Amino acid sequence: MKANVVQCSMFNVQRNMYDVQGNLREVLSRLPQGVRLVAISKYHPNEYIEAAYAEGQRTFGESHEQELRQKHETLPKDIEWHFIGHLQTNKVKYIAPYVTMIEAVDSLKLLREIDKQAAKNDRVIDVLLELHIAEEETKYGLTPDALRELMAGGEWRQLQHVRICGLMMMASYVDDEEQIRSEFRLAHSLFDEIKEHYFADAPYFCERSWGMSHDYEIAVEEGSTMVRIGTTIFGPRVY
Repeated sequence: MKANVVQCSMFNVQRNMYDVQGNLREVLSRLPQGVRLVAISKYHPNEYIEAAYAEGQRTFGESHEQELRQKHETLPKDIEWHFIGHLQTNKVKYIAPYVTMIEAVDSLKLLREIDKQAAKNDRVIDVLLELHIAEEETKYGLTPDALRELMAGGEWRQLQHVRICGLMMMASYVDDEEQIRSEFRLAHSLFDEIKEHYFADAPYFCERSWGMSHDYEIAVEEGSTMVRIGTTIFGPRVY
Protein backbone atom coordinates (compact mmCIF):
# COMPACT_ATOMS: atom_id res chain seq x y z
CA MET A 1 0.00 0.00 0.00
CA LYS A 2 2.81 2.40 0.92
CA ALA A 3 4.59 1.66 -2.35
CA ASN A 4 1.45 2.55 -4.30
CA VAL A 5 1.14 5.84 -2.42
CA VAL A 6 4.78 6.70 -3.16
CA GLN A 7 4.37 5.82 -6.84
CA CYS A 8 1.21 7.93 -7.04
CA SER A 9 2.95 10.86 -5.36
CA MET A 10 5.92 10.63 -7.74
CA PHE A 11 3.56 10.47 -10.71
CA ASN A 12 1.75 13.60 -9.53
CA VAL A 13 5.01 15.50 -9.08
CA GLN A 14 6.16 14.49 -12.57
CA ARG A 15 2.82 15.45 -14.08
CA ASN A 16 2.91 18.80 -12.32
CA MET A 17 6.46 19.41 -13.61
CA TYR A 18 5.18 19.02 -17.16
CA ASP A 19 2.32 21.40 -16.32
CA VAL A 20 4.85 23.95 -15.03
CA GLN A 21 6.78 23.82 -18.27
CA GLY A 22 3.67 24.20 -20.39
CA ASN A 23 2.35 27.04 -18.25
CA LEU A 24 5.71 28.81 -18.41
CA ARG A 25 5.82 28.61 -22.19
CA GLU A 26 2.29 30.01 -22.36
CA VAL A 27 3.13 32.98 -20.13
CA LEU A 28 6.33 33.75 -22.02
CA SER A 29 4.45 33.68 -25.32
CA ARG A 30 2.25 36.51 -24.00
CA LEU A 31 5.11 38.76 -22.94
CA PRO A 32 6.43 41.23 -25.50
CA GLN A 33 10.12 41.77 -26.03
CA GLY A 34 11.62 43.86 -23.24
CA VAL A 35 9.37 42.52 -20.48
CA ARG A 36 11.13 40.17 -18.05
CA LEU A 37 9.51 37.39 -16.06
CA VAL A 38 10.17 36.79 -12.38
CA ALA A 39 8.73 33.35 -11.66
CA ILE A 40 7.38 33.49 -8.11
CA SER A 41 8.41 30.18 -6.61
CA LYS A 42 7.62 30.73 -2.93
CA TYR A 43 5.96 27.74 -1.26
CA HIS A 44 6.71 25.59 -4.31
CA PRO A 45 9.10 22.61 -4.24
CA ASN A 46 12.51 22.49 -5.88
CA GLU A 47 11.22 20.09 -8.52
CA TYR A 48 8.92 22.76 -9.95
CA ILE A 49 11.73 25.31 -10.04
CA GLU A 50 13.97 22.76 -11.75
CA ALA A 51 11.24 22.16 -14.35
CA ALA A 52 11.08 25.89 -15.12
CA TYR A 53 14.89 26.06 -15.09
CA ALA A 54 15.02 23.29 -17.70
CA GLU A 55 12.88 25.52 -19.93
CA GLY A 56 15.43 28.32 -19.63
CA GLN A 57 13.90 30.38 -16.80
CA ARG A 58 16.62 31.85 -14.59
CA THR A 59 14.92 34.52 -12.47
CA PHE A 60 12.82 33.42 -9.49
CA GLY A 61 11.17 35.31 -6.64
CA GLU A 62 10.92 34.37 -2.98
CA SER A 63 9.49 36.21 0.03
CA HIS A 64 10.80 34.28 3.05
CA GLU A 65 14.47 34.40 3.98
CA GLN A 66 14.73 30.84 5.33
CA GLU A 67 13.01 29.25 2.35
CA LEU A 68 15.12 31.32 -0.03
CA ARG A 69 18.31 30.29 1.74
CA GLN A 70 17.45 26.59 1.47
CA LYS A 71 16.65 26.89 -2.22
CA HIS A 72 19.78 28.89 -2.95
CA GLU A 73 21.88 26.20 -1.31
CA THR A 74 20.34 23.31 -3.25
CA LEU A 75 19.51 24.72 -6.70
CA PRO A 76 21.76 25.82 -9.60
CA LYS A 77 24.02 28.74 -8.77
CA ASP A 78 23.25 30.72 -11.91
CA ILE A 79 19.68 31.36 -10.73
CA GLU A 80 18.95 35.04 -10.10
CA TRP A 81 17.02 35.33 -6.85
CA HIS A 82 14.71 38.28 -6.31
CA PHE A 83 13.40 38.94 -2.80
CA ILE A 84 9.84 40.13 -3.37
CA GLY A 85 8.21 40.22 0.06
CA HIS A 86 8.27 42.55 3.03
CA LEU A 87 11.85 42.34 4.28
CA GLN A 88 12.73 42.90 7.93
CA THR A 89 16.03 44.68 8.51
CA ASN A 90 17.34 41.85 10.72
CA LYS A 91 16.97 39.39 7.82
CA VAL A 92 18.98 41.38 5.27
CA LYS A 93 22.31 39.95 6.41
CA TYR A 94 21.24 36.42 5.50
CA ILE A 95 20.43 37.16 1.85
CA ALA A 96 22.99 39.90 1.17
CA PRO A 97 25.75 37.48 0.05
CA TYR A 98 23.81 36.20 -2.97
CA VAL A 99 20.47 37.93 -3.67
CA THR A 100 20.31 39.53 -7.13
CA MET A 101 17.60 42.09 -6.42
CA ILE A 102 15.49 43.19 -3.47
CA GLU A 103 12.23 44.34 -5.00
CA ALA A 104 10.31 45.71 -2.07
CA VAL A 105 12.28 48.45 -0.34
CA ASP A 106 9.74 50.48 1.58
CA SER A 107 11.84 52.69 3.90
CA LEU A 108 15.09 54.57 4.17
CA LYS A 109 15.93 52.43 7.20
CA LEU A 110 15.79 49.28 5.07
CA LEU A 111 17.80 50.93 2.32
CA ARG A 112 20.53 51.80 4.83
CA GLU A 113 20.64 48.22 6.14
CA ILE A 114 20.92 46.75 2.65
CA ASP A 115 23.80 49.13 1.95
CA LYS A 116 25.50 48.11 5.20
CA GLN A 117 25.20 44.38 4.57
CA ALA A 118 26.13 44.68 0.91
CA ALA A 119 29.30 46.54 1.93
CA LYS A 120 30.23 43.69 4.29
CA ASN A 121 29.98 41.31 1.34
CA ASP A 122 31.79 43.66 -1.06
CA ARG A 123 28.72 43.84 -3.28
CA VAL A 124 26.34 46.36 -4.81
CA ILE A 125 22.75 45.11 -4.50
CA ASP A 126 20.09 46.22 -6.95
CA VAL A 127 16.82 47.33 -5.35
CA LEU A 128 13.40 48.61 -6.32
CA LEU A 129 11.41 51.09 -4.26
CA GLU A 130 7.96 49.78 -3.42
CA LEU A 131 4.94 51.99 -3.96
CA HIS A 132 1.72 51.73 -1.98
CA ILE A 133 -1.00 52.75 -4.41
CA ALA A 134 -3.52 49.95 -3.97
CA GLU A 135 -6.47 50.51 -1.64
CA GLU A 136 -5.76 47.48 0.56
CA GLU A 137 -4.31 48.53 3.90
CA THR A 138 -2.44 45.23 4.19
CA LYS A 139 -0.03 46.15 1.43
CA TYR A 140 3.33 47.70 2.26
CA GLY A 141 5.16 50.43 0.42
CA LEU A 142 5.79 54.15 0.10
CA THR A 143 2.93 56.48 -0.67
CA PRO A 144 3.63 58.83 -3.59
CA ASP A 145 4.38 61.67 -1.16
CA ALA A 146 6.65 59.46 0.96
CA LEU A 147 8.53 58.42 -2.19
CA ARG A 148 9.04 62.05 -3.15
CA GLU A 149 10.19 62.88 0.38
CA LEU A 150 12.71 60.03 0.42
CA MET A 151 14.18 61.06 -2.91
CA ALA A 152 14.28 64.78 -2.06
CA GLY A 153 16.05 64.01 1.24
CA GLY A 154 19.05 62.85 -0.74
CA GLU A 155 20.58 60.47 1.79
CA TRP A 156 20.22 57.63 -0.70
CA ARG A 157 22.91 59.31 -2.80
CA GLN A 158 25.49 58.51 -0.10
CA LEU A 159 24.79 54.78 -0.15
CA GLN A 160 27.50 53.24 -2.28
CA HIS A 161 26.45 49.58 -2.07
CA VAL A 162 22.85 49.78 -3.26
CA ARG A 163 21.65 50.70 -6.72
CA ILE A 164 18.08 51.93 -7.11
CA CYS A 165 16.89 50.45 -10.39
CA GLY A 166 13.24 51.46 -10.48
CA LEU A 167 9.87 51.06 -8.80
CA MET A 168 7.58 48.16 -7.95
CA MET A 169 3.96 47.97 -6.84
CA MET A 170 0.94 45.71 -6.52
CA ALA A 171 -2.42 46.82 -7.84
CA SER A 172 -5.62 46.32 -5.89
CA TYR A 173 -6.92 42.76 -6.05
CA VAL A 174 -10.28 43.63 -7.59
CA ASP A 175 -12.32 42.75 -10.67
CA ASP A 176 -12.51 46.37 -11.83
CA GLU A 177 -9.98 46.50 -14.67
CA GLU A 178 -10.20 50.27 -14.92
CA GLN A 179 -9.16 50.65 -11.29
CA ILE A 180 -6.25 48.30 -11.84
CA ARG A 181 -5.27 50.16 -14.98
CA SER A 182 -5.44 53.55 -13.27
CA GLU A 183 -3.15 52.33 -10.47
CA PHE A 184 -0.60 51.08 -12.98
CA ARG A 185 -0.79 54.41 -14.80
CA LEU A 186 -0.14 56.32 -11.58
CA ALA A 187 2.88 54.12 -10.89
CA HIS A 188 4.19 54.75 -14.41
CA SER A 189 3.71 58.49 -13.95
CA LEU A 190 5.65 58.39 -10.68
CA PHE A 191 8.41 56.39 -12.35
CA ASP A 192 8.70 59.03 -15.08
CA GLU A 193 8.79 61.79 -12.46
CA ILE A 194 11.56 60.16 -10.43
CA LYS A 195 13.48 59.25 -13.56
CA GLU A 196 13.40 62.83 -14.84
CA HIS A 197 14.39 64.46 -11.55
CA TYR A 198 16.97 62.02 -10.19
CA PHE A 199 18.03 59.40 -12.73
CA ALA A 200 17.92 61.08 -16.12
CA ASP A 201 21.49 60.01 -16.86
CA ALA A 202 21.25 56.59 -15.18
CA PRO A 203 20.34 53.85 -17.69
CA TYR A 204 20.05 51.31 -14.85
CA PHE A 205 16.98 53.11 -13.47
CA CYS A 206 14.67 51.40 -15.91
CA GLU A 207 12.54 48.82 -14.09
CA ARG A 208 8.80 49.11 -13.62
CA SER A 209 7.89 45.94 -11.74
CA TRP A 210 4.14 45.50 -11.69
CA GLY A 211 1.79 42.80 -12.86
CA MET A 212 0.96 39.42 -11.30
CA SER A 213 -0.94 36.33 -12.38
CA HIS A 214 -4.35 38.02 -12.42
CA ASP A 215 -3.37 41.33 -14.03
CA TYR A 216 -0.03 41.02 -15.81
CA GLU A 217 -1.46 41.56 -19.30
CA ILE A 218 -2.94 44.89 -18.18
CA ALA A 219 0.35 45.73 -16.48
CA VAL A 220 2.29 45.14 -19.70
CA GLU A 221 -0.09 47.46 -21.54
CA GLU A 222 0.62 50.10 -18.88
CA GLY A 223 4.39 50.03 -19.15
CA SER A 224 5.60 47.18 -16.96
CA THR A 225 9.11 45.94 -17.71
CA MET A 226 9.04 43.11 -15.16
CA VAL A 227 6.10 40.89 -14.18
CA ARG A 228 5.94 38.64 -11.11
CA ILE A 229 3.95 35.51 -11.88
CA GLY A 230 3.54 32.49 -9.63
CA THR A 231 0.18 30.72 -9.56
CA THR A 232 -0.33 30.81 -13.33
CA ILE A 233 2.96 28.95 -13.75
CA PHE A 234 3.26 26.74 -10.68
CA GLY A 235 -0.36 26.24 -9.67
CA PRO A 236 -1.72 26.56 -6.10
CA ARG A 237 0.91 27.06 -3.43
CA VAL A 238 2.11 24.12 -1.35
CA TYR A 239 2.15 25.37 2.26
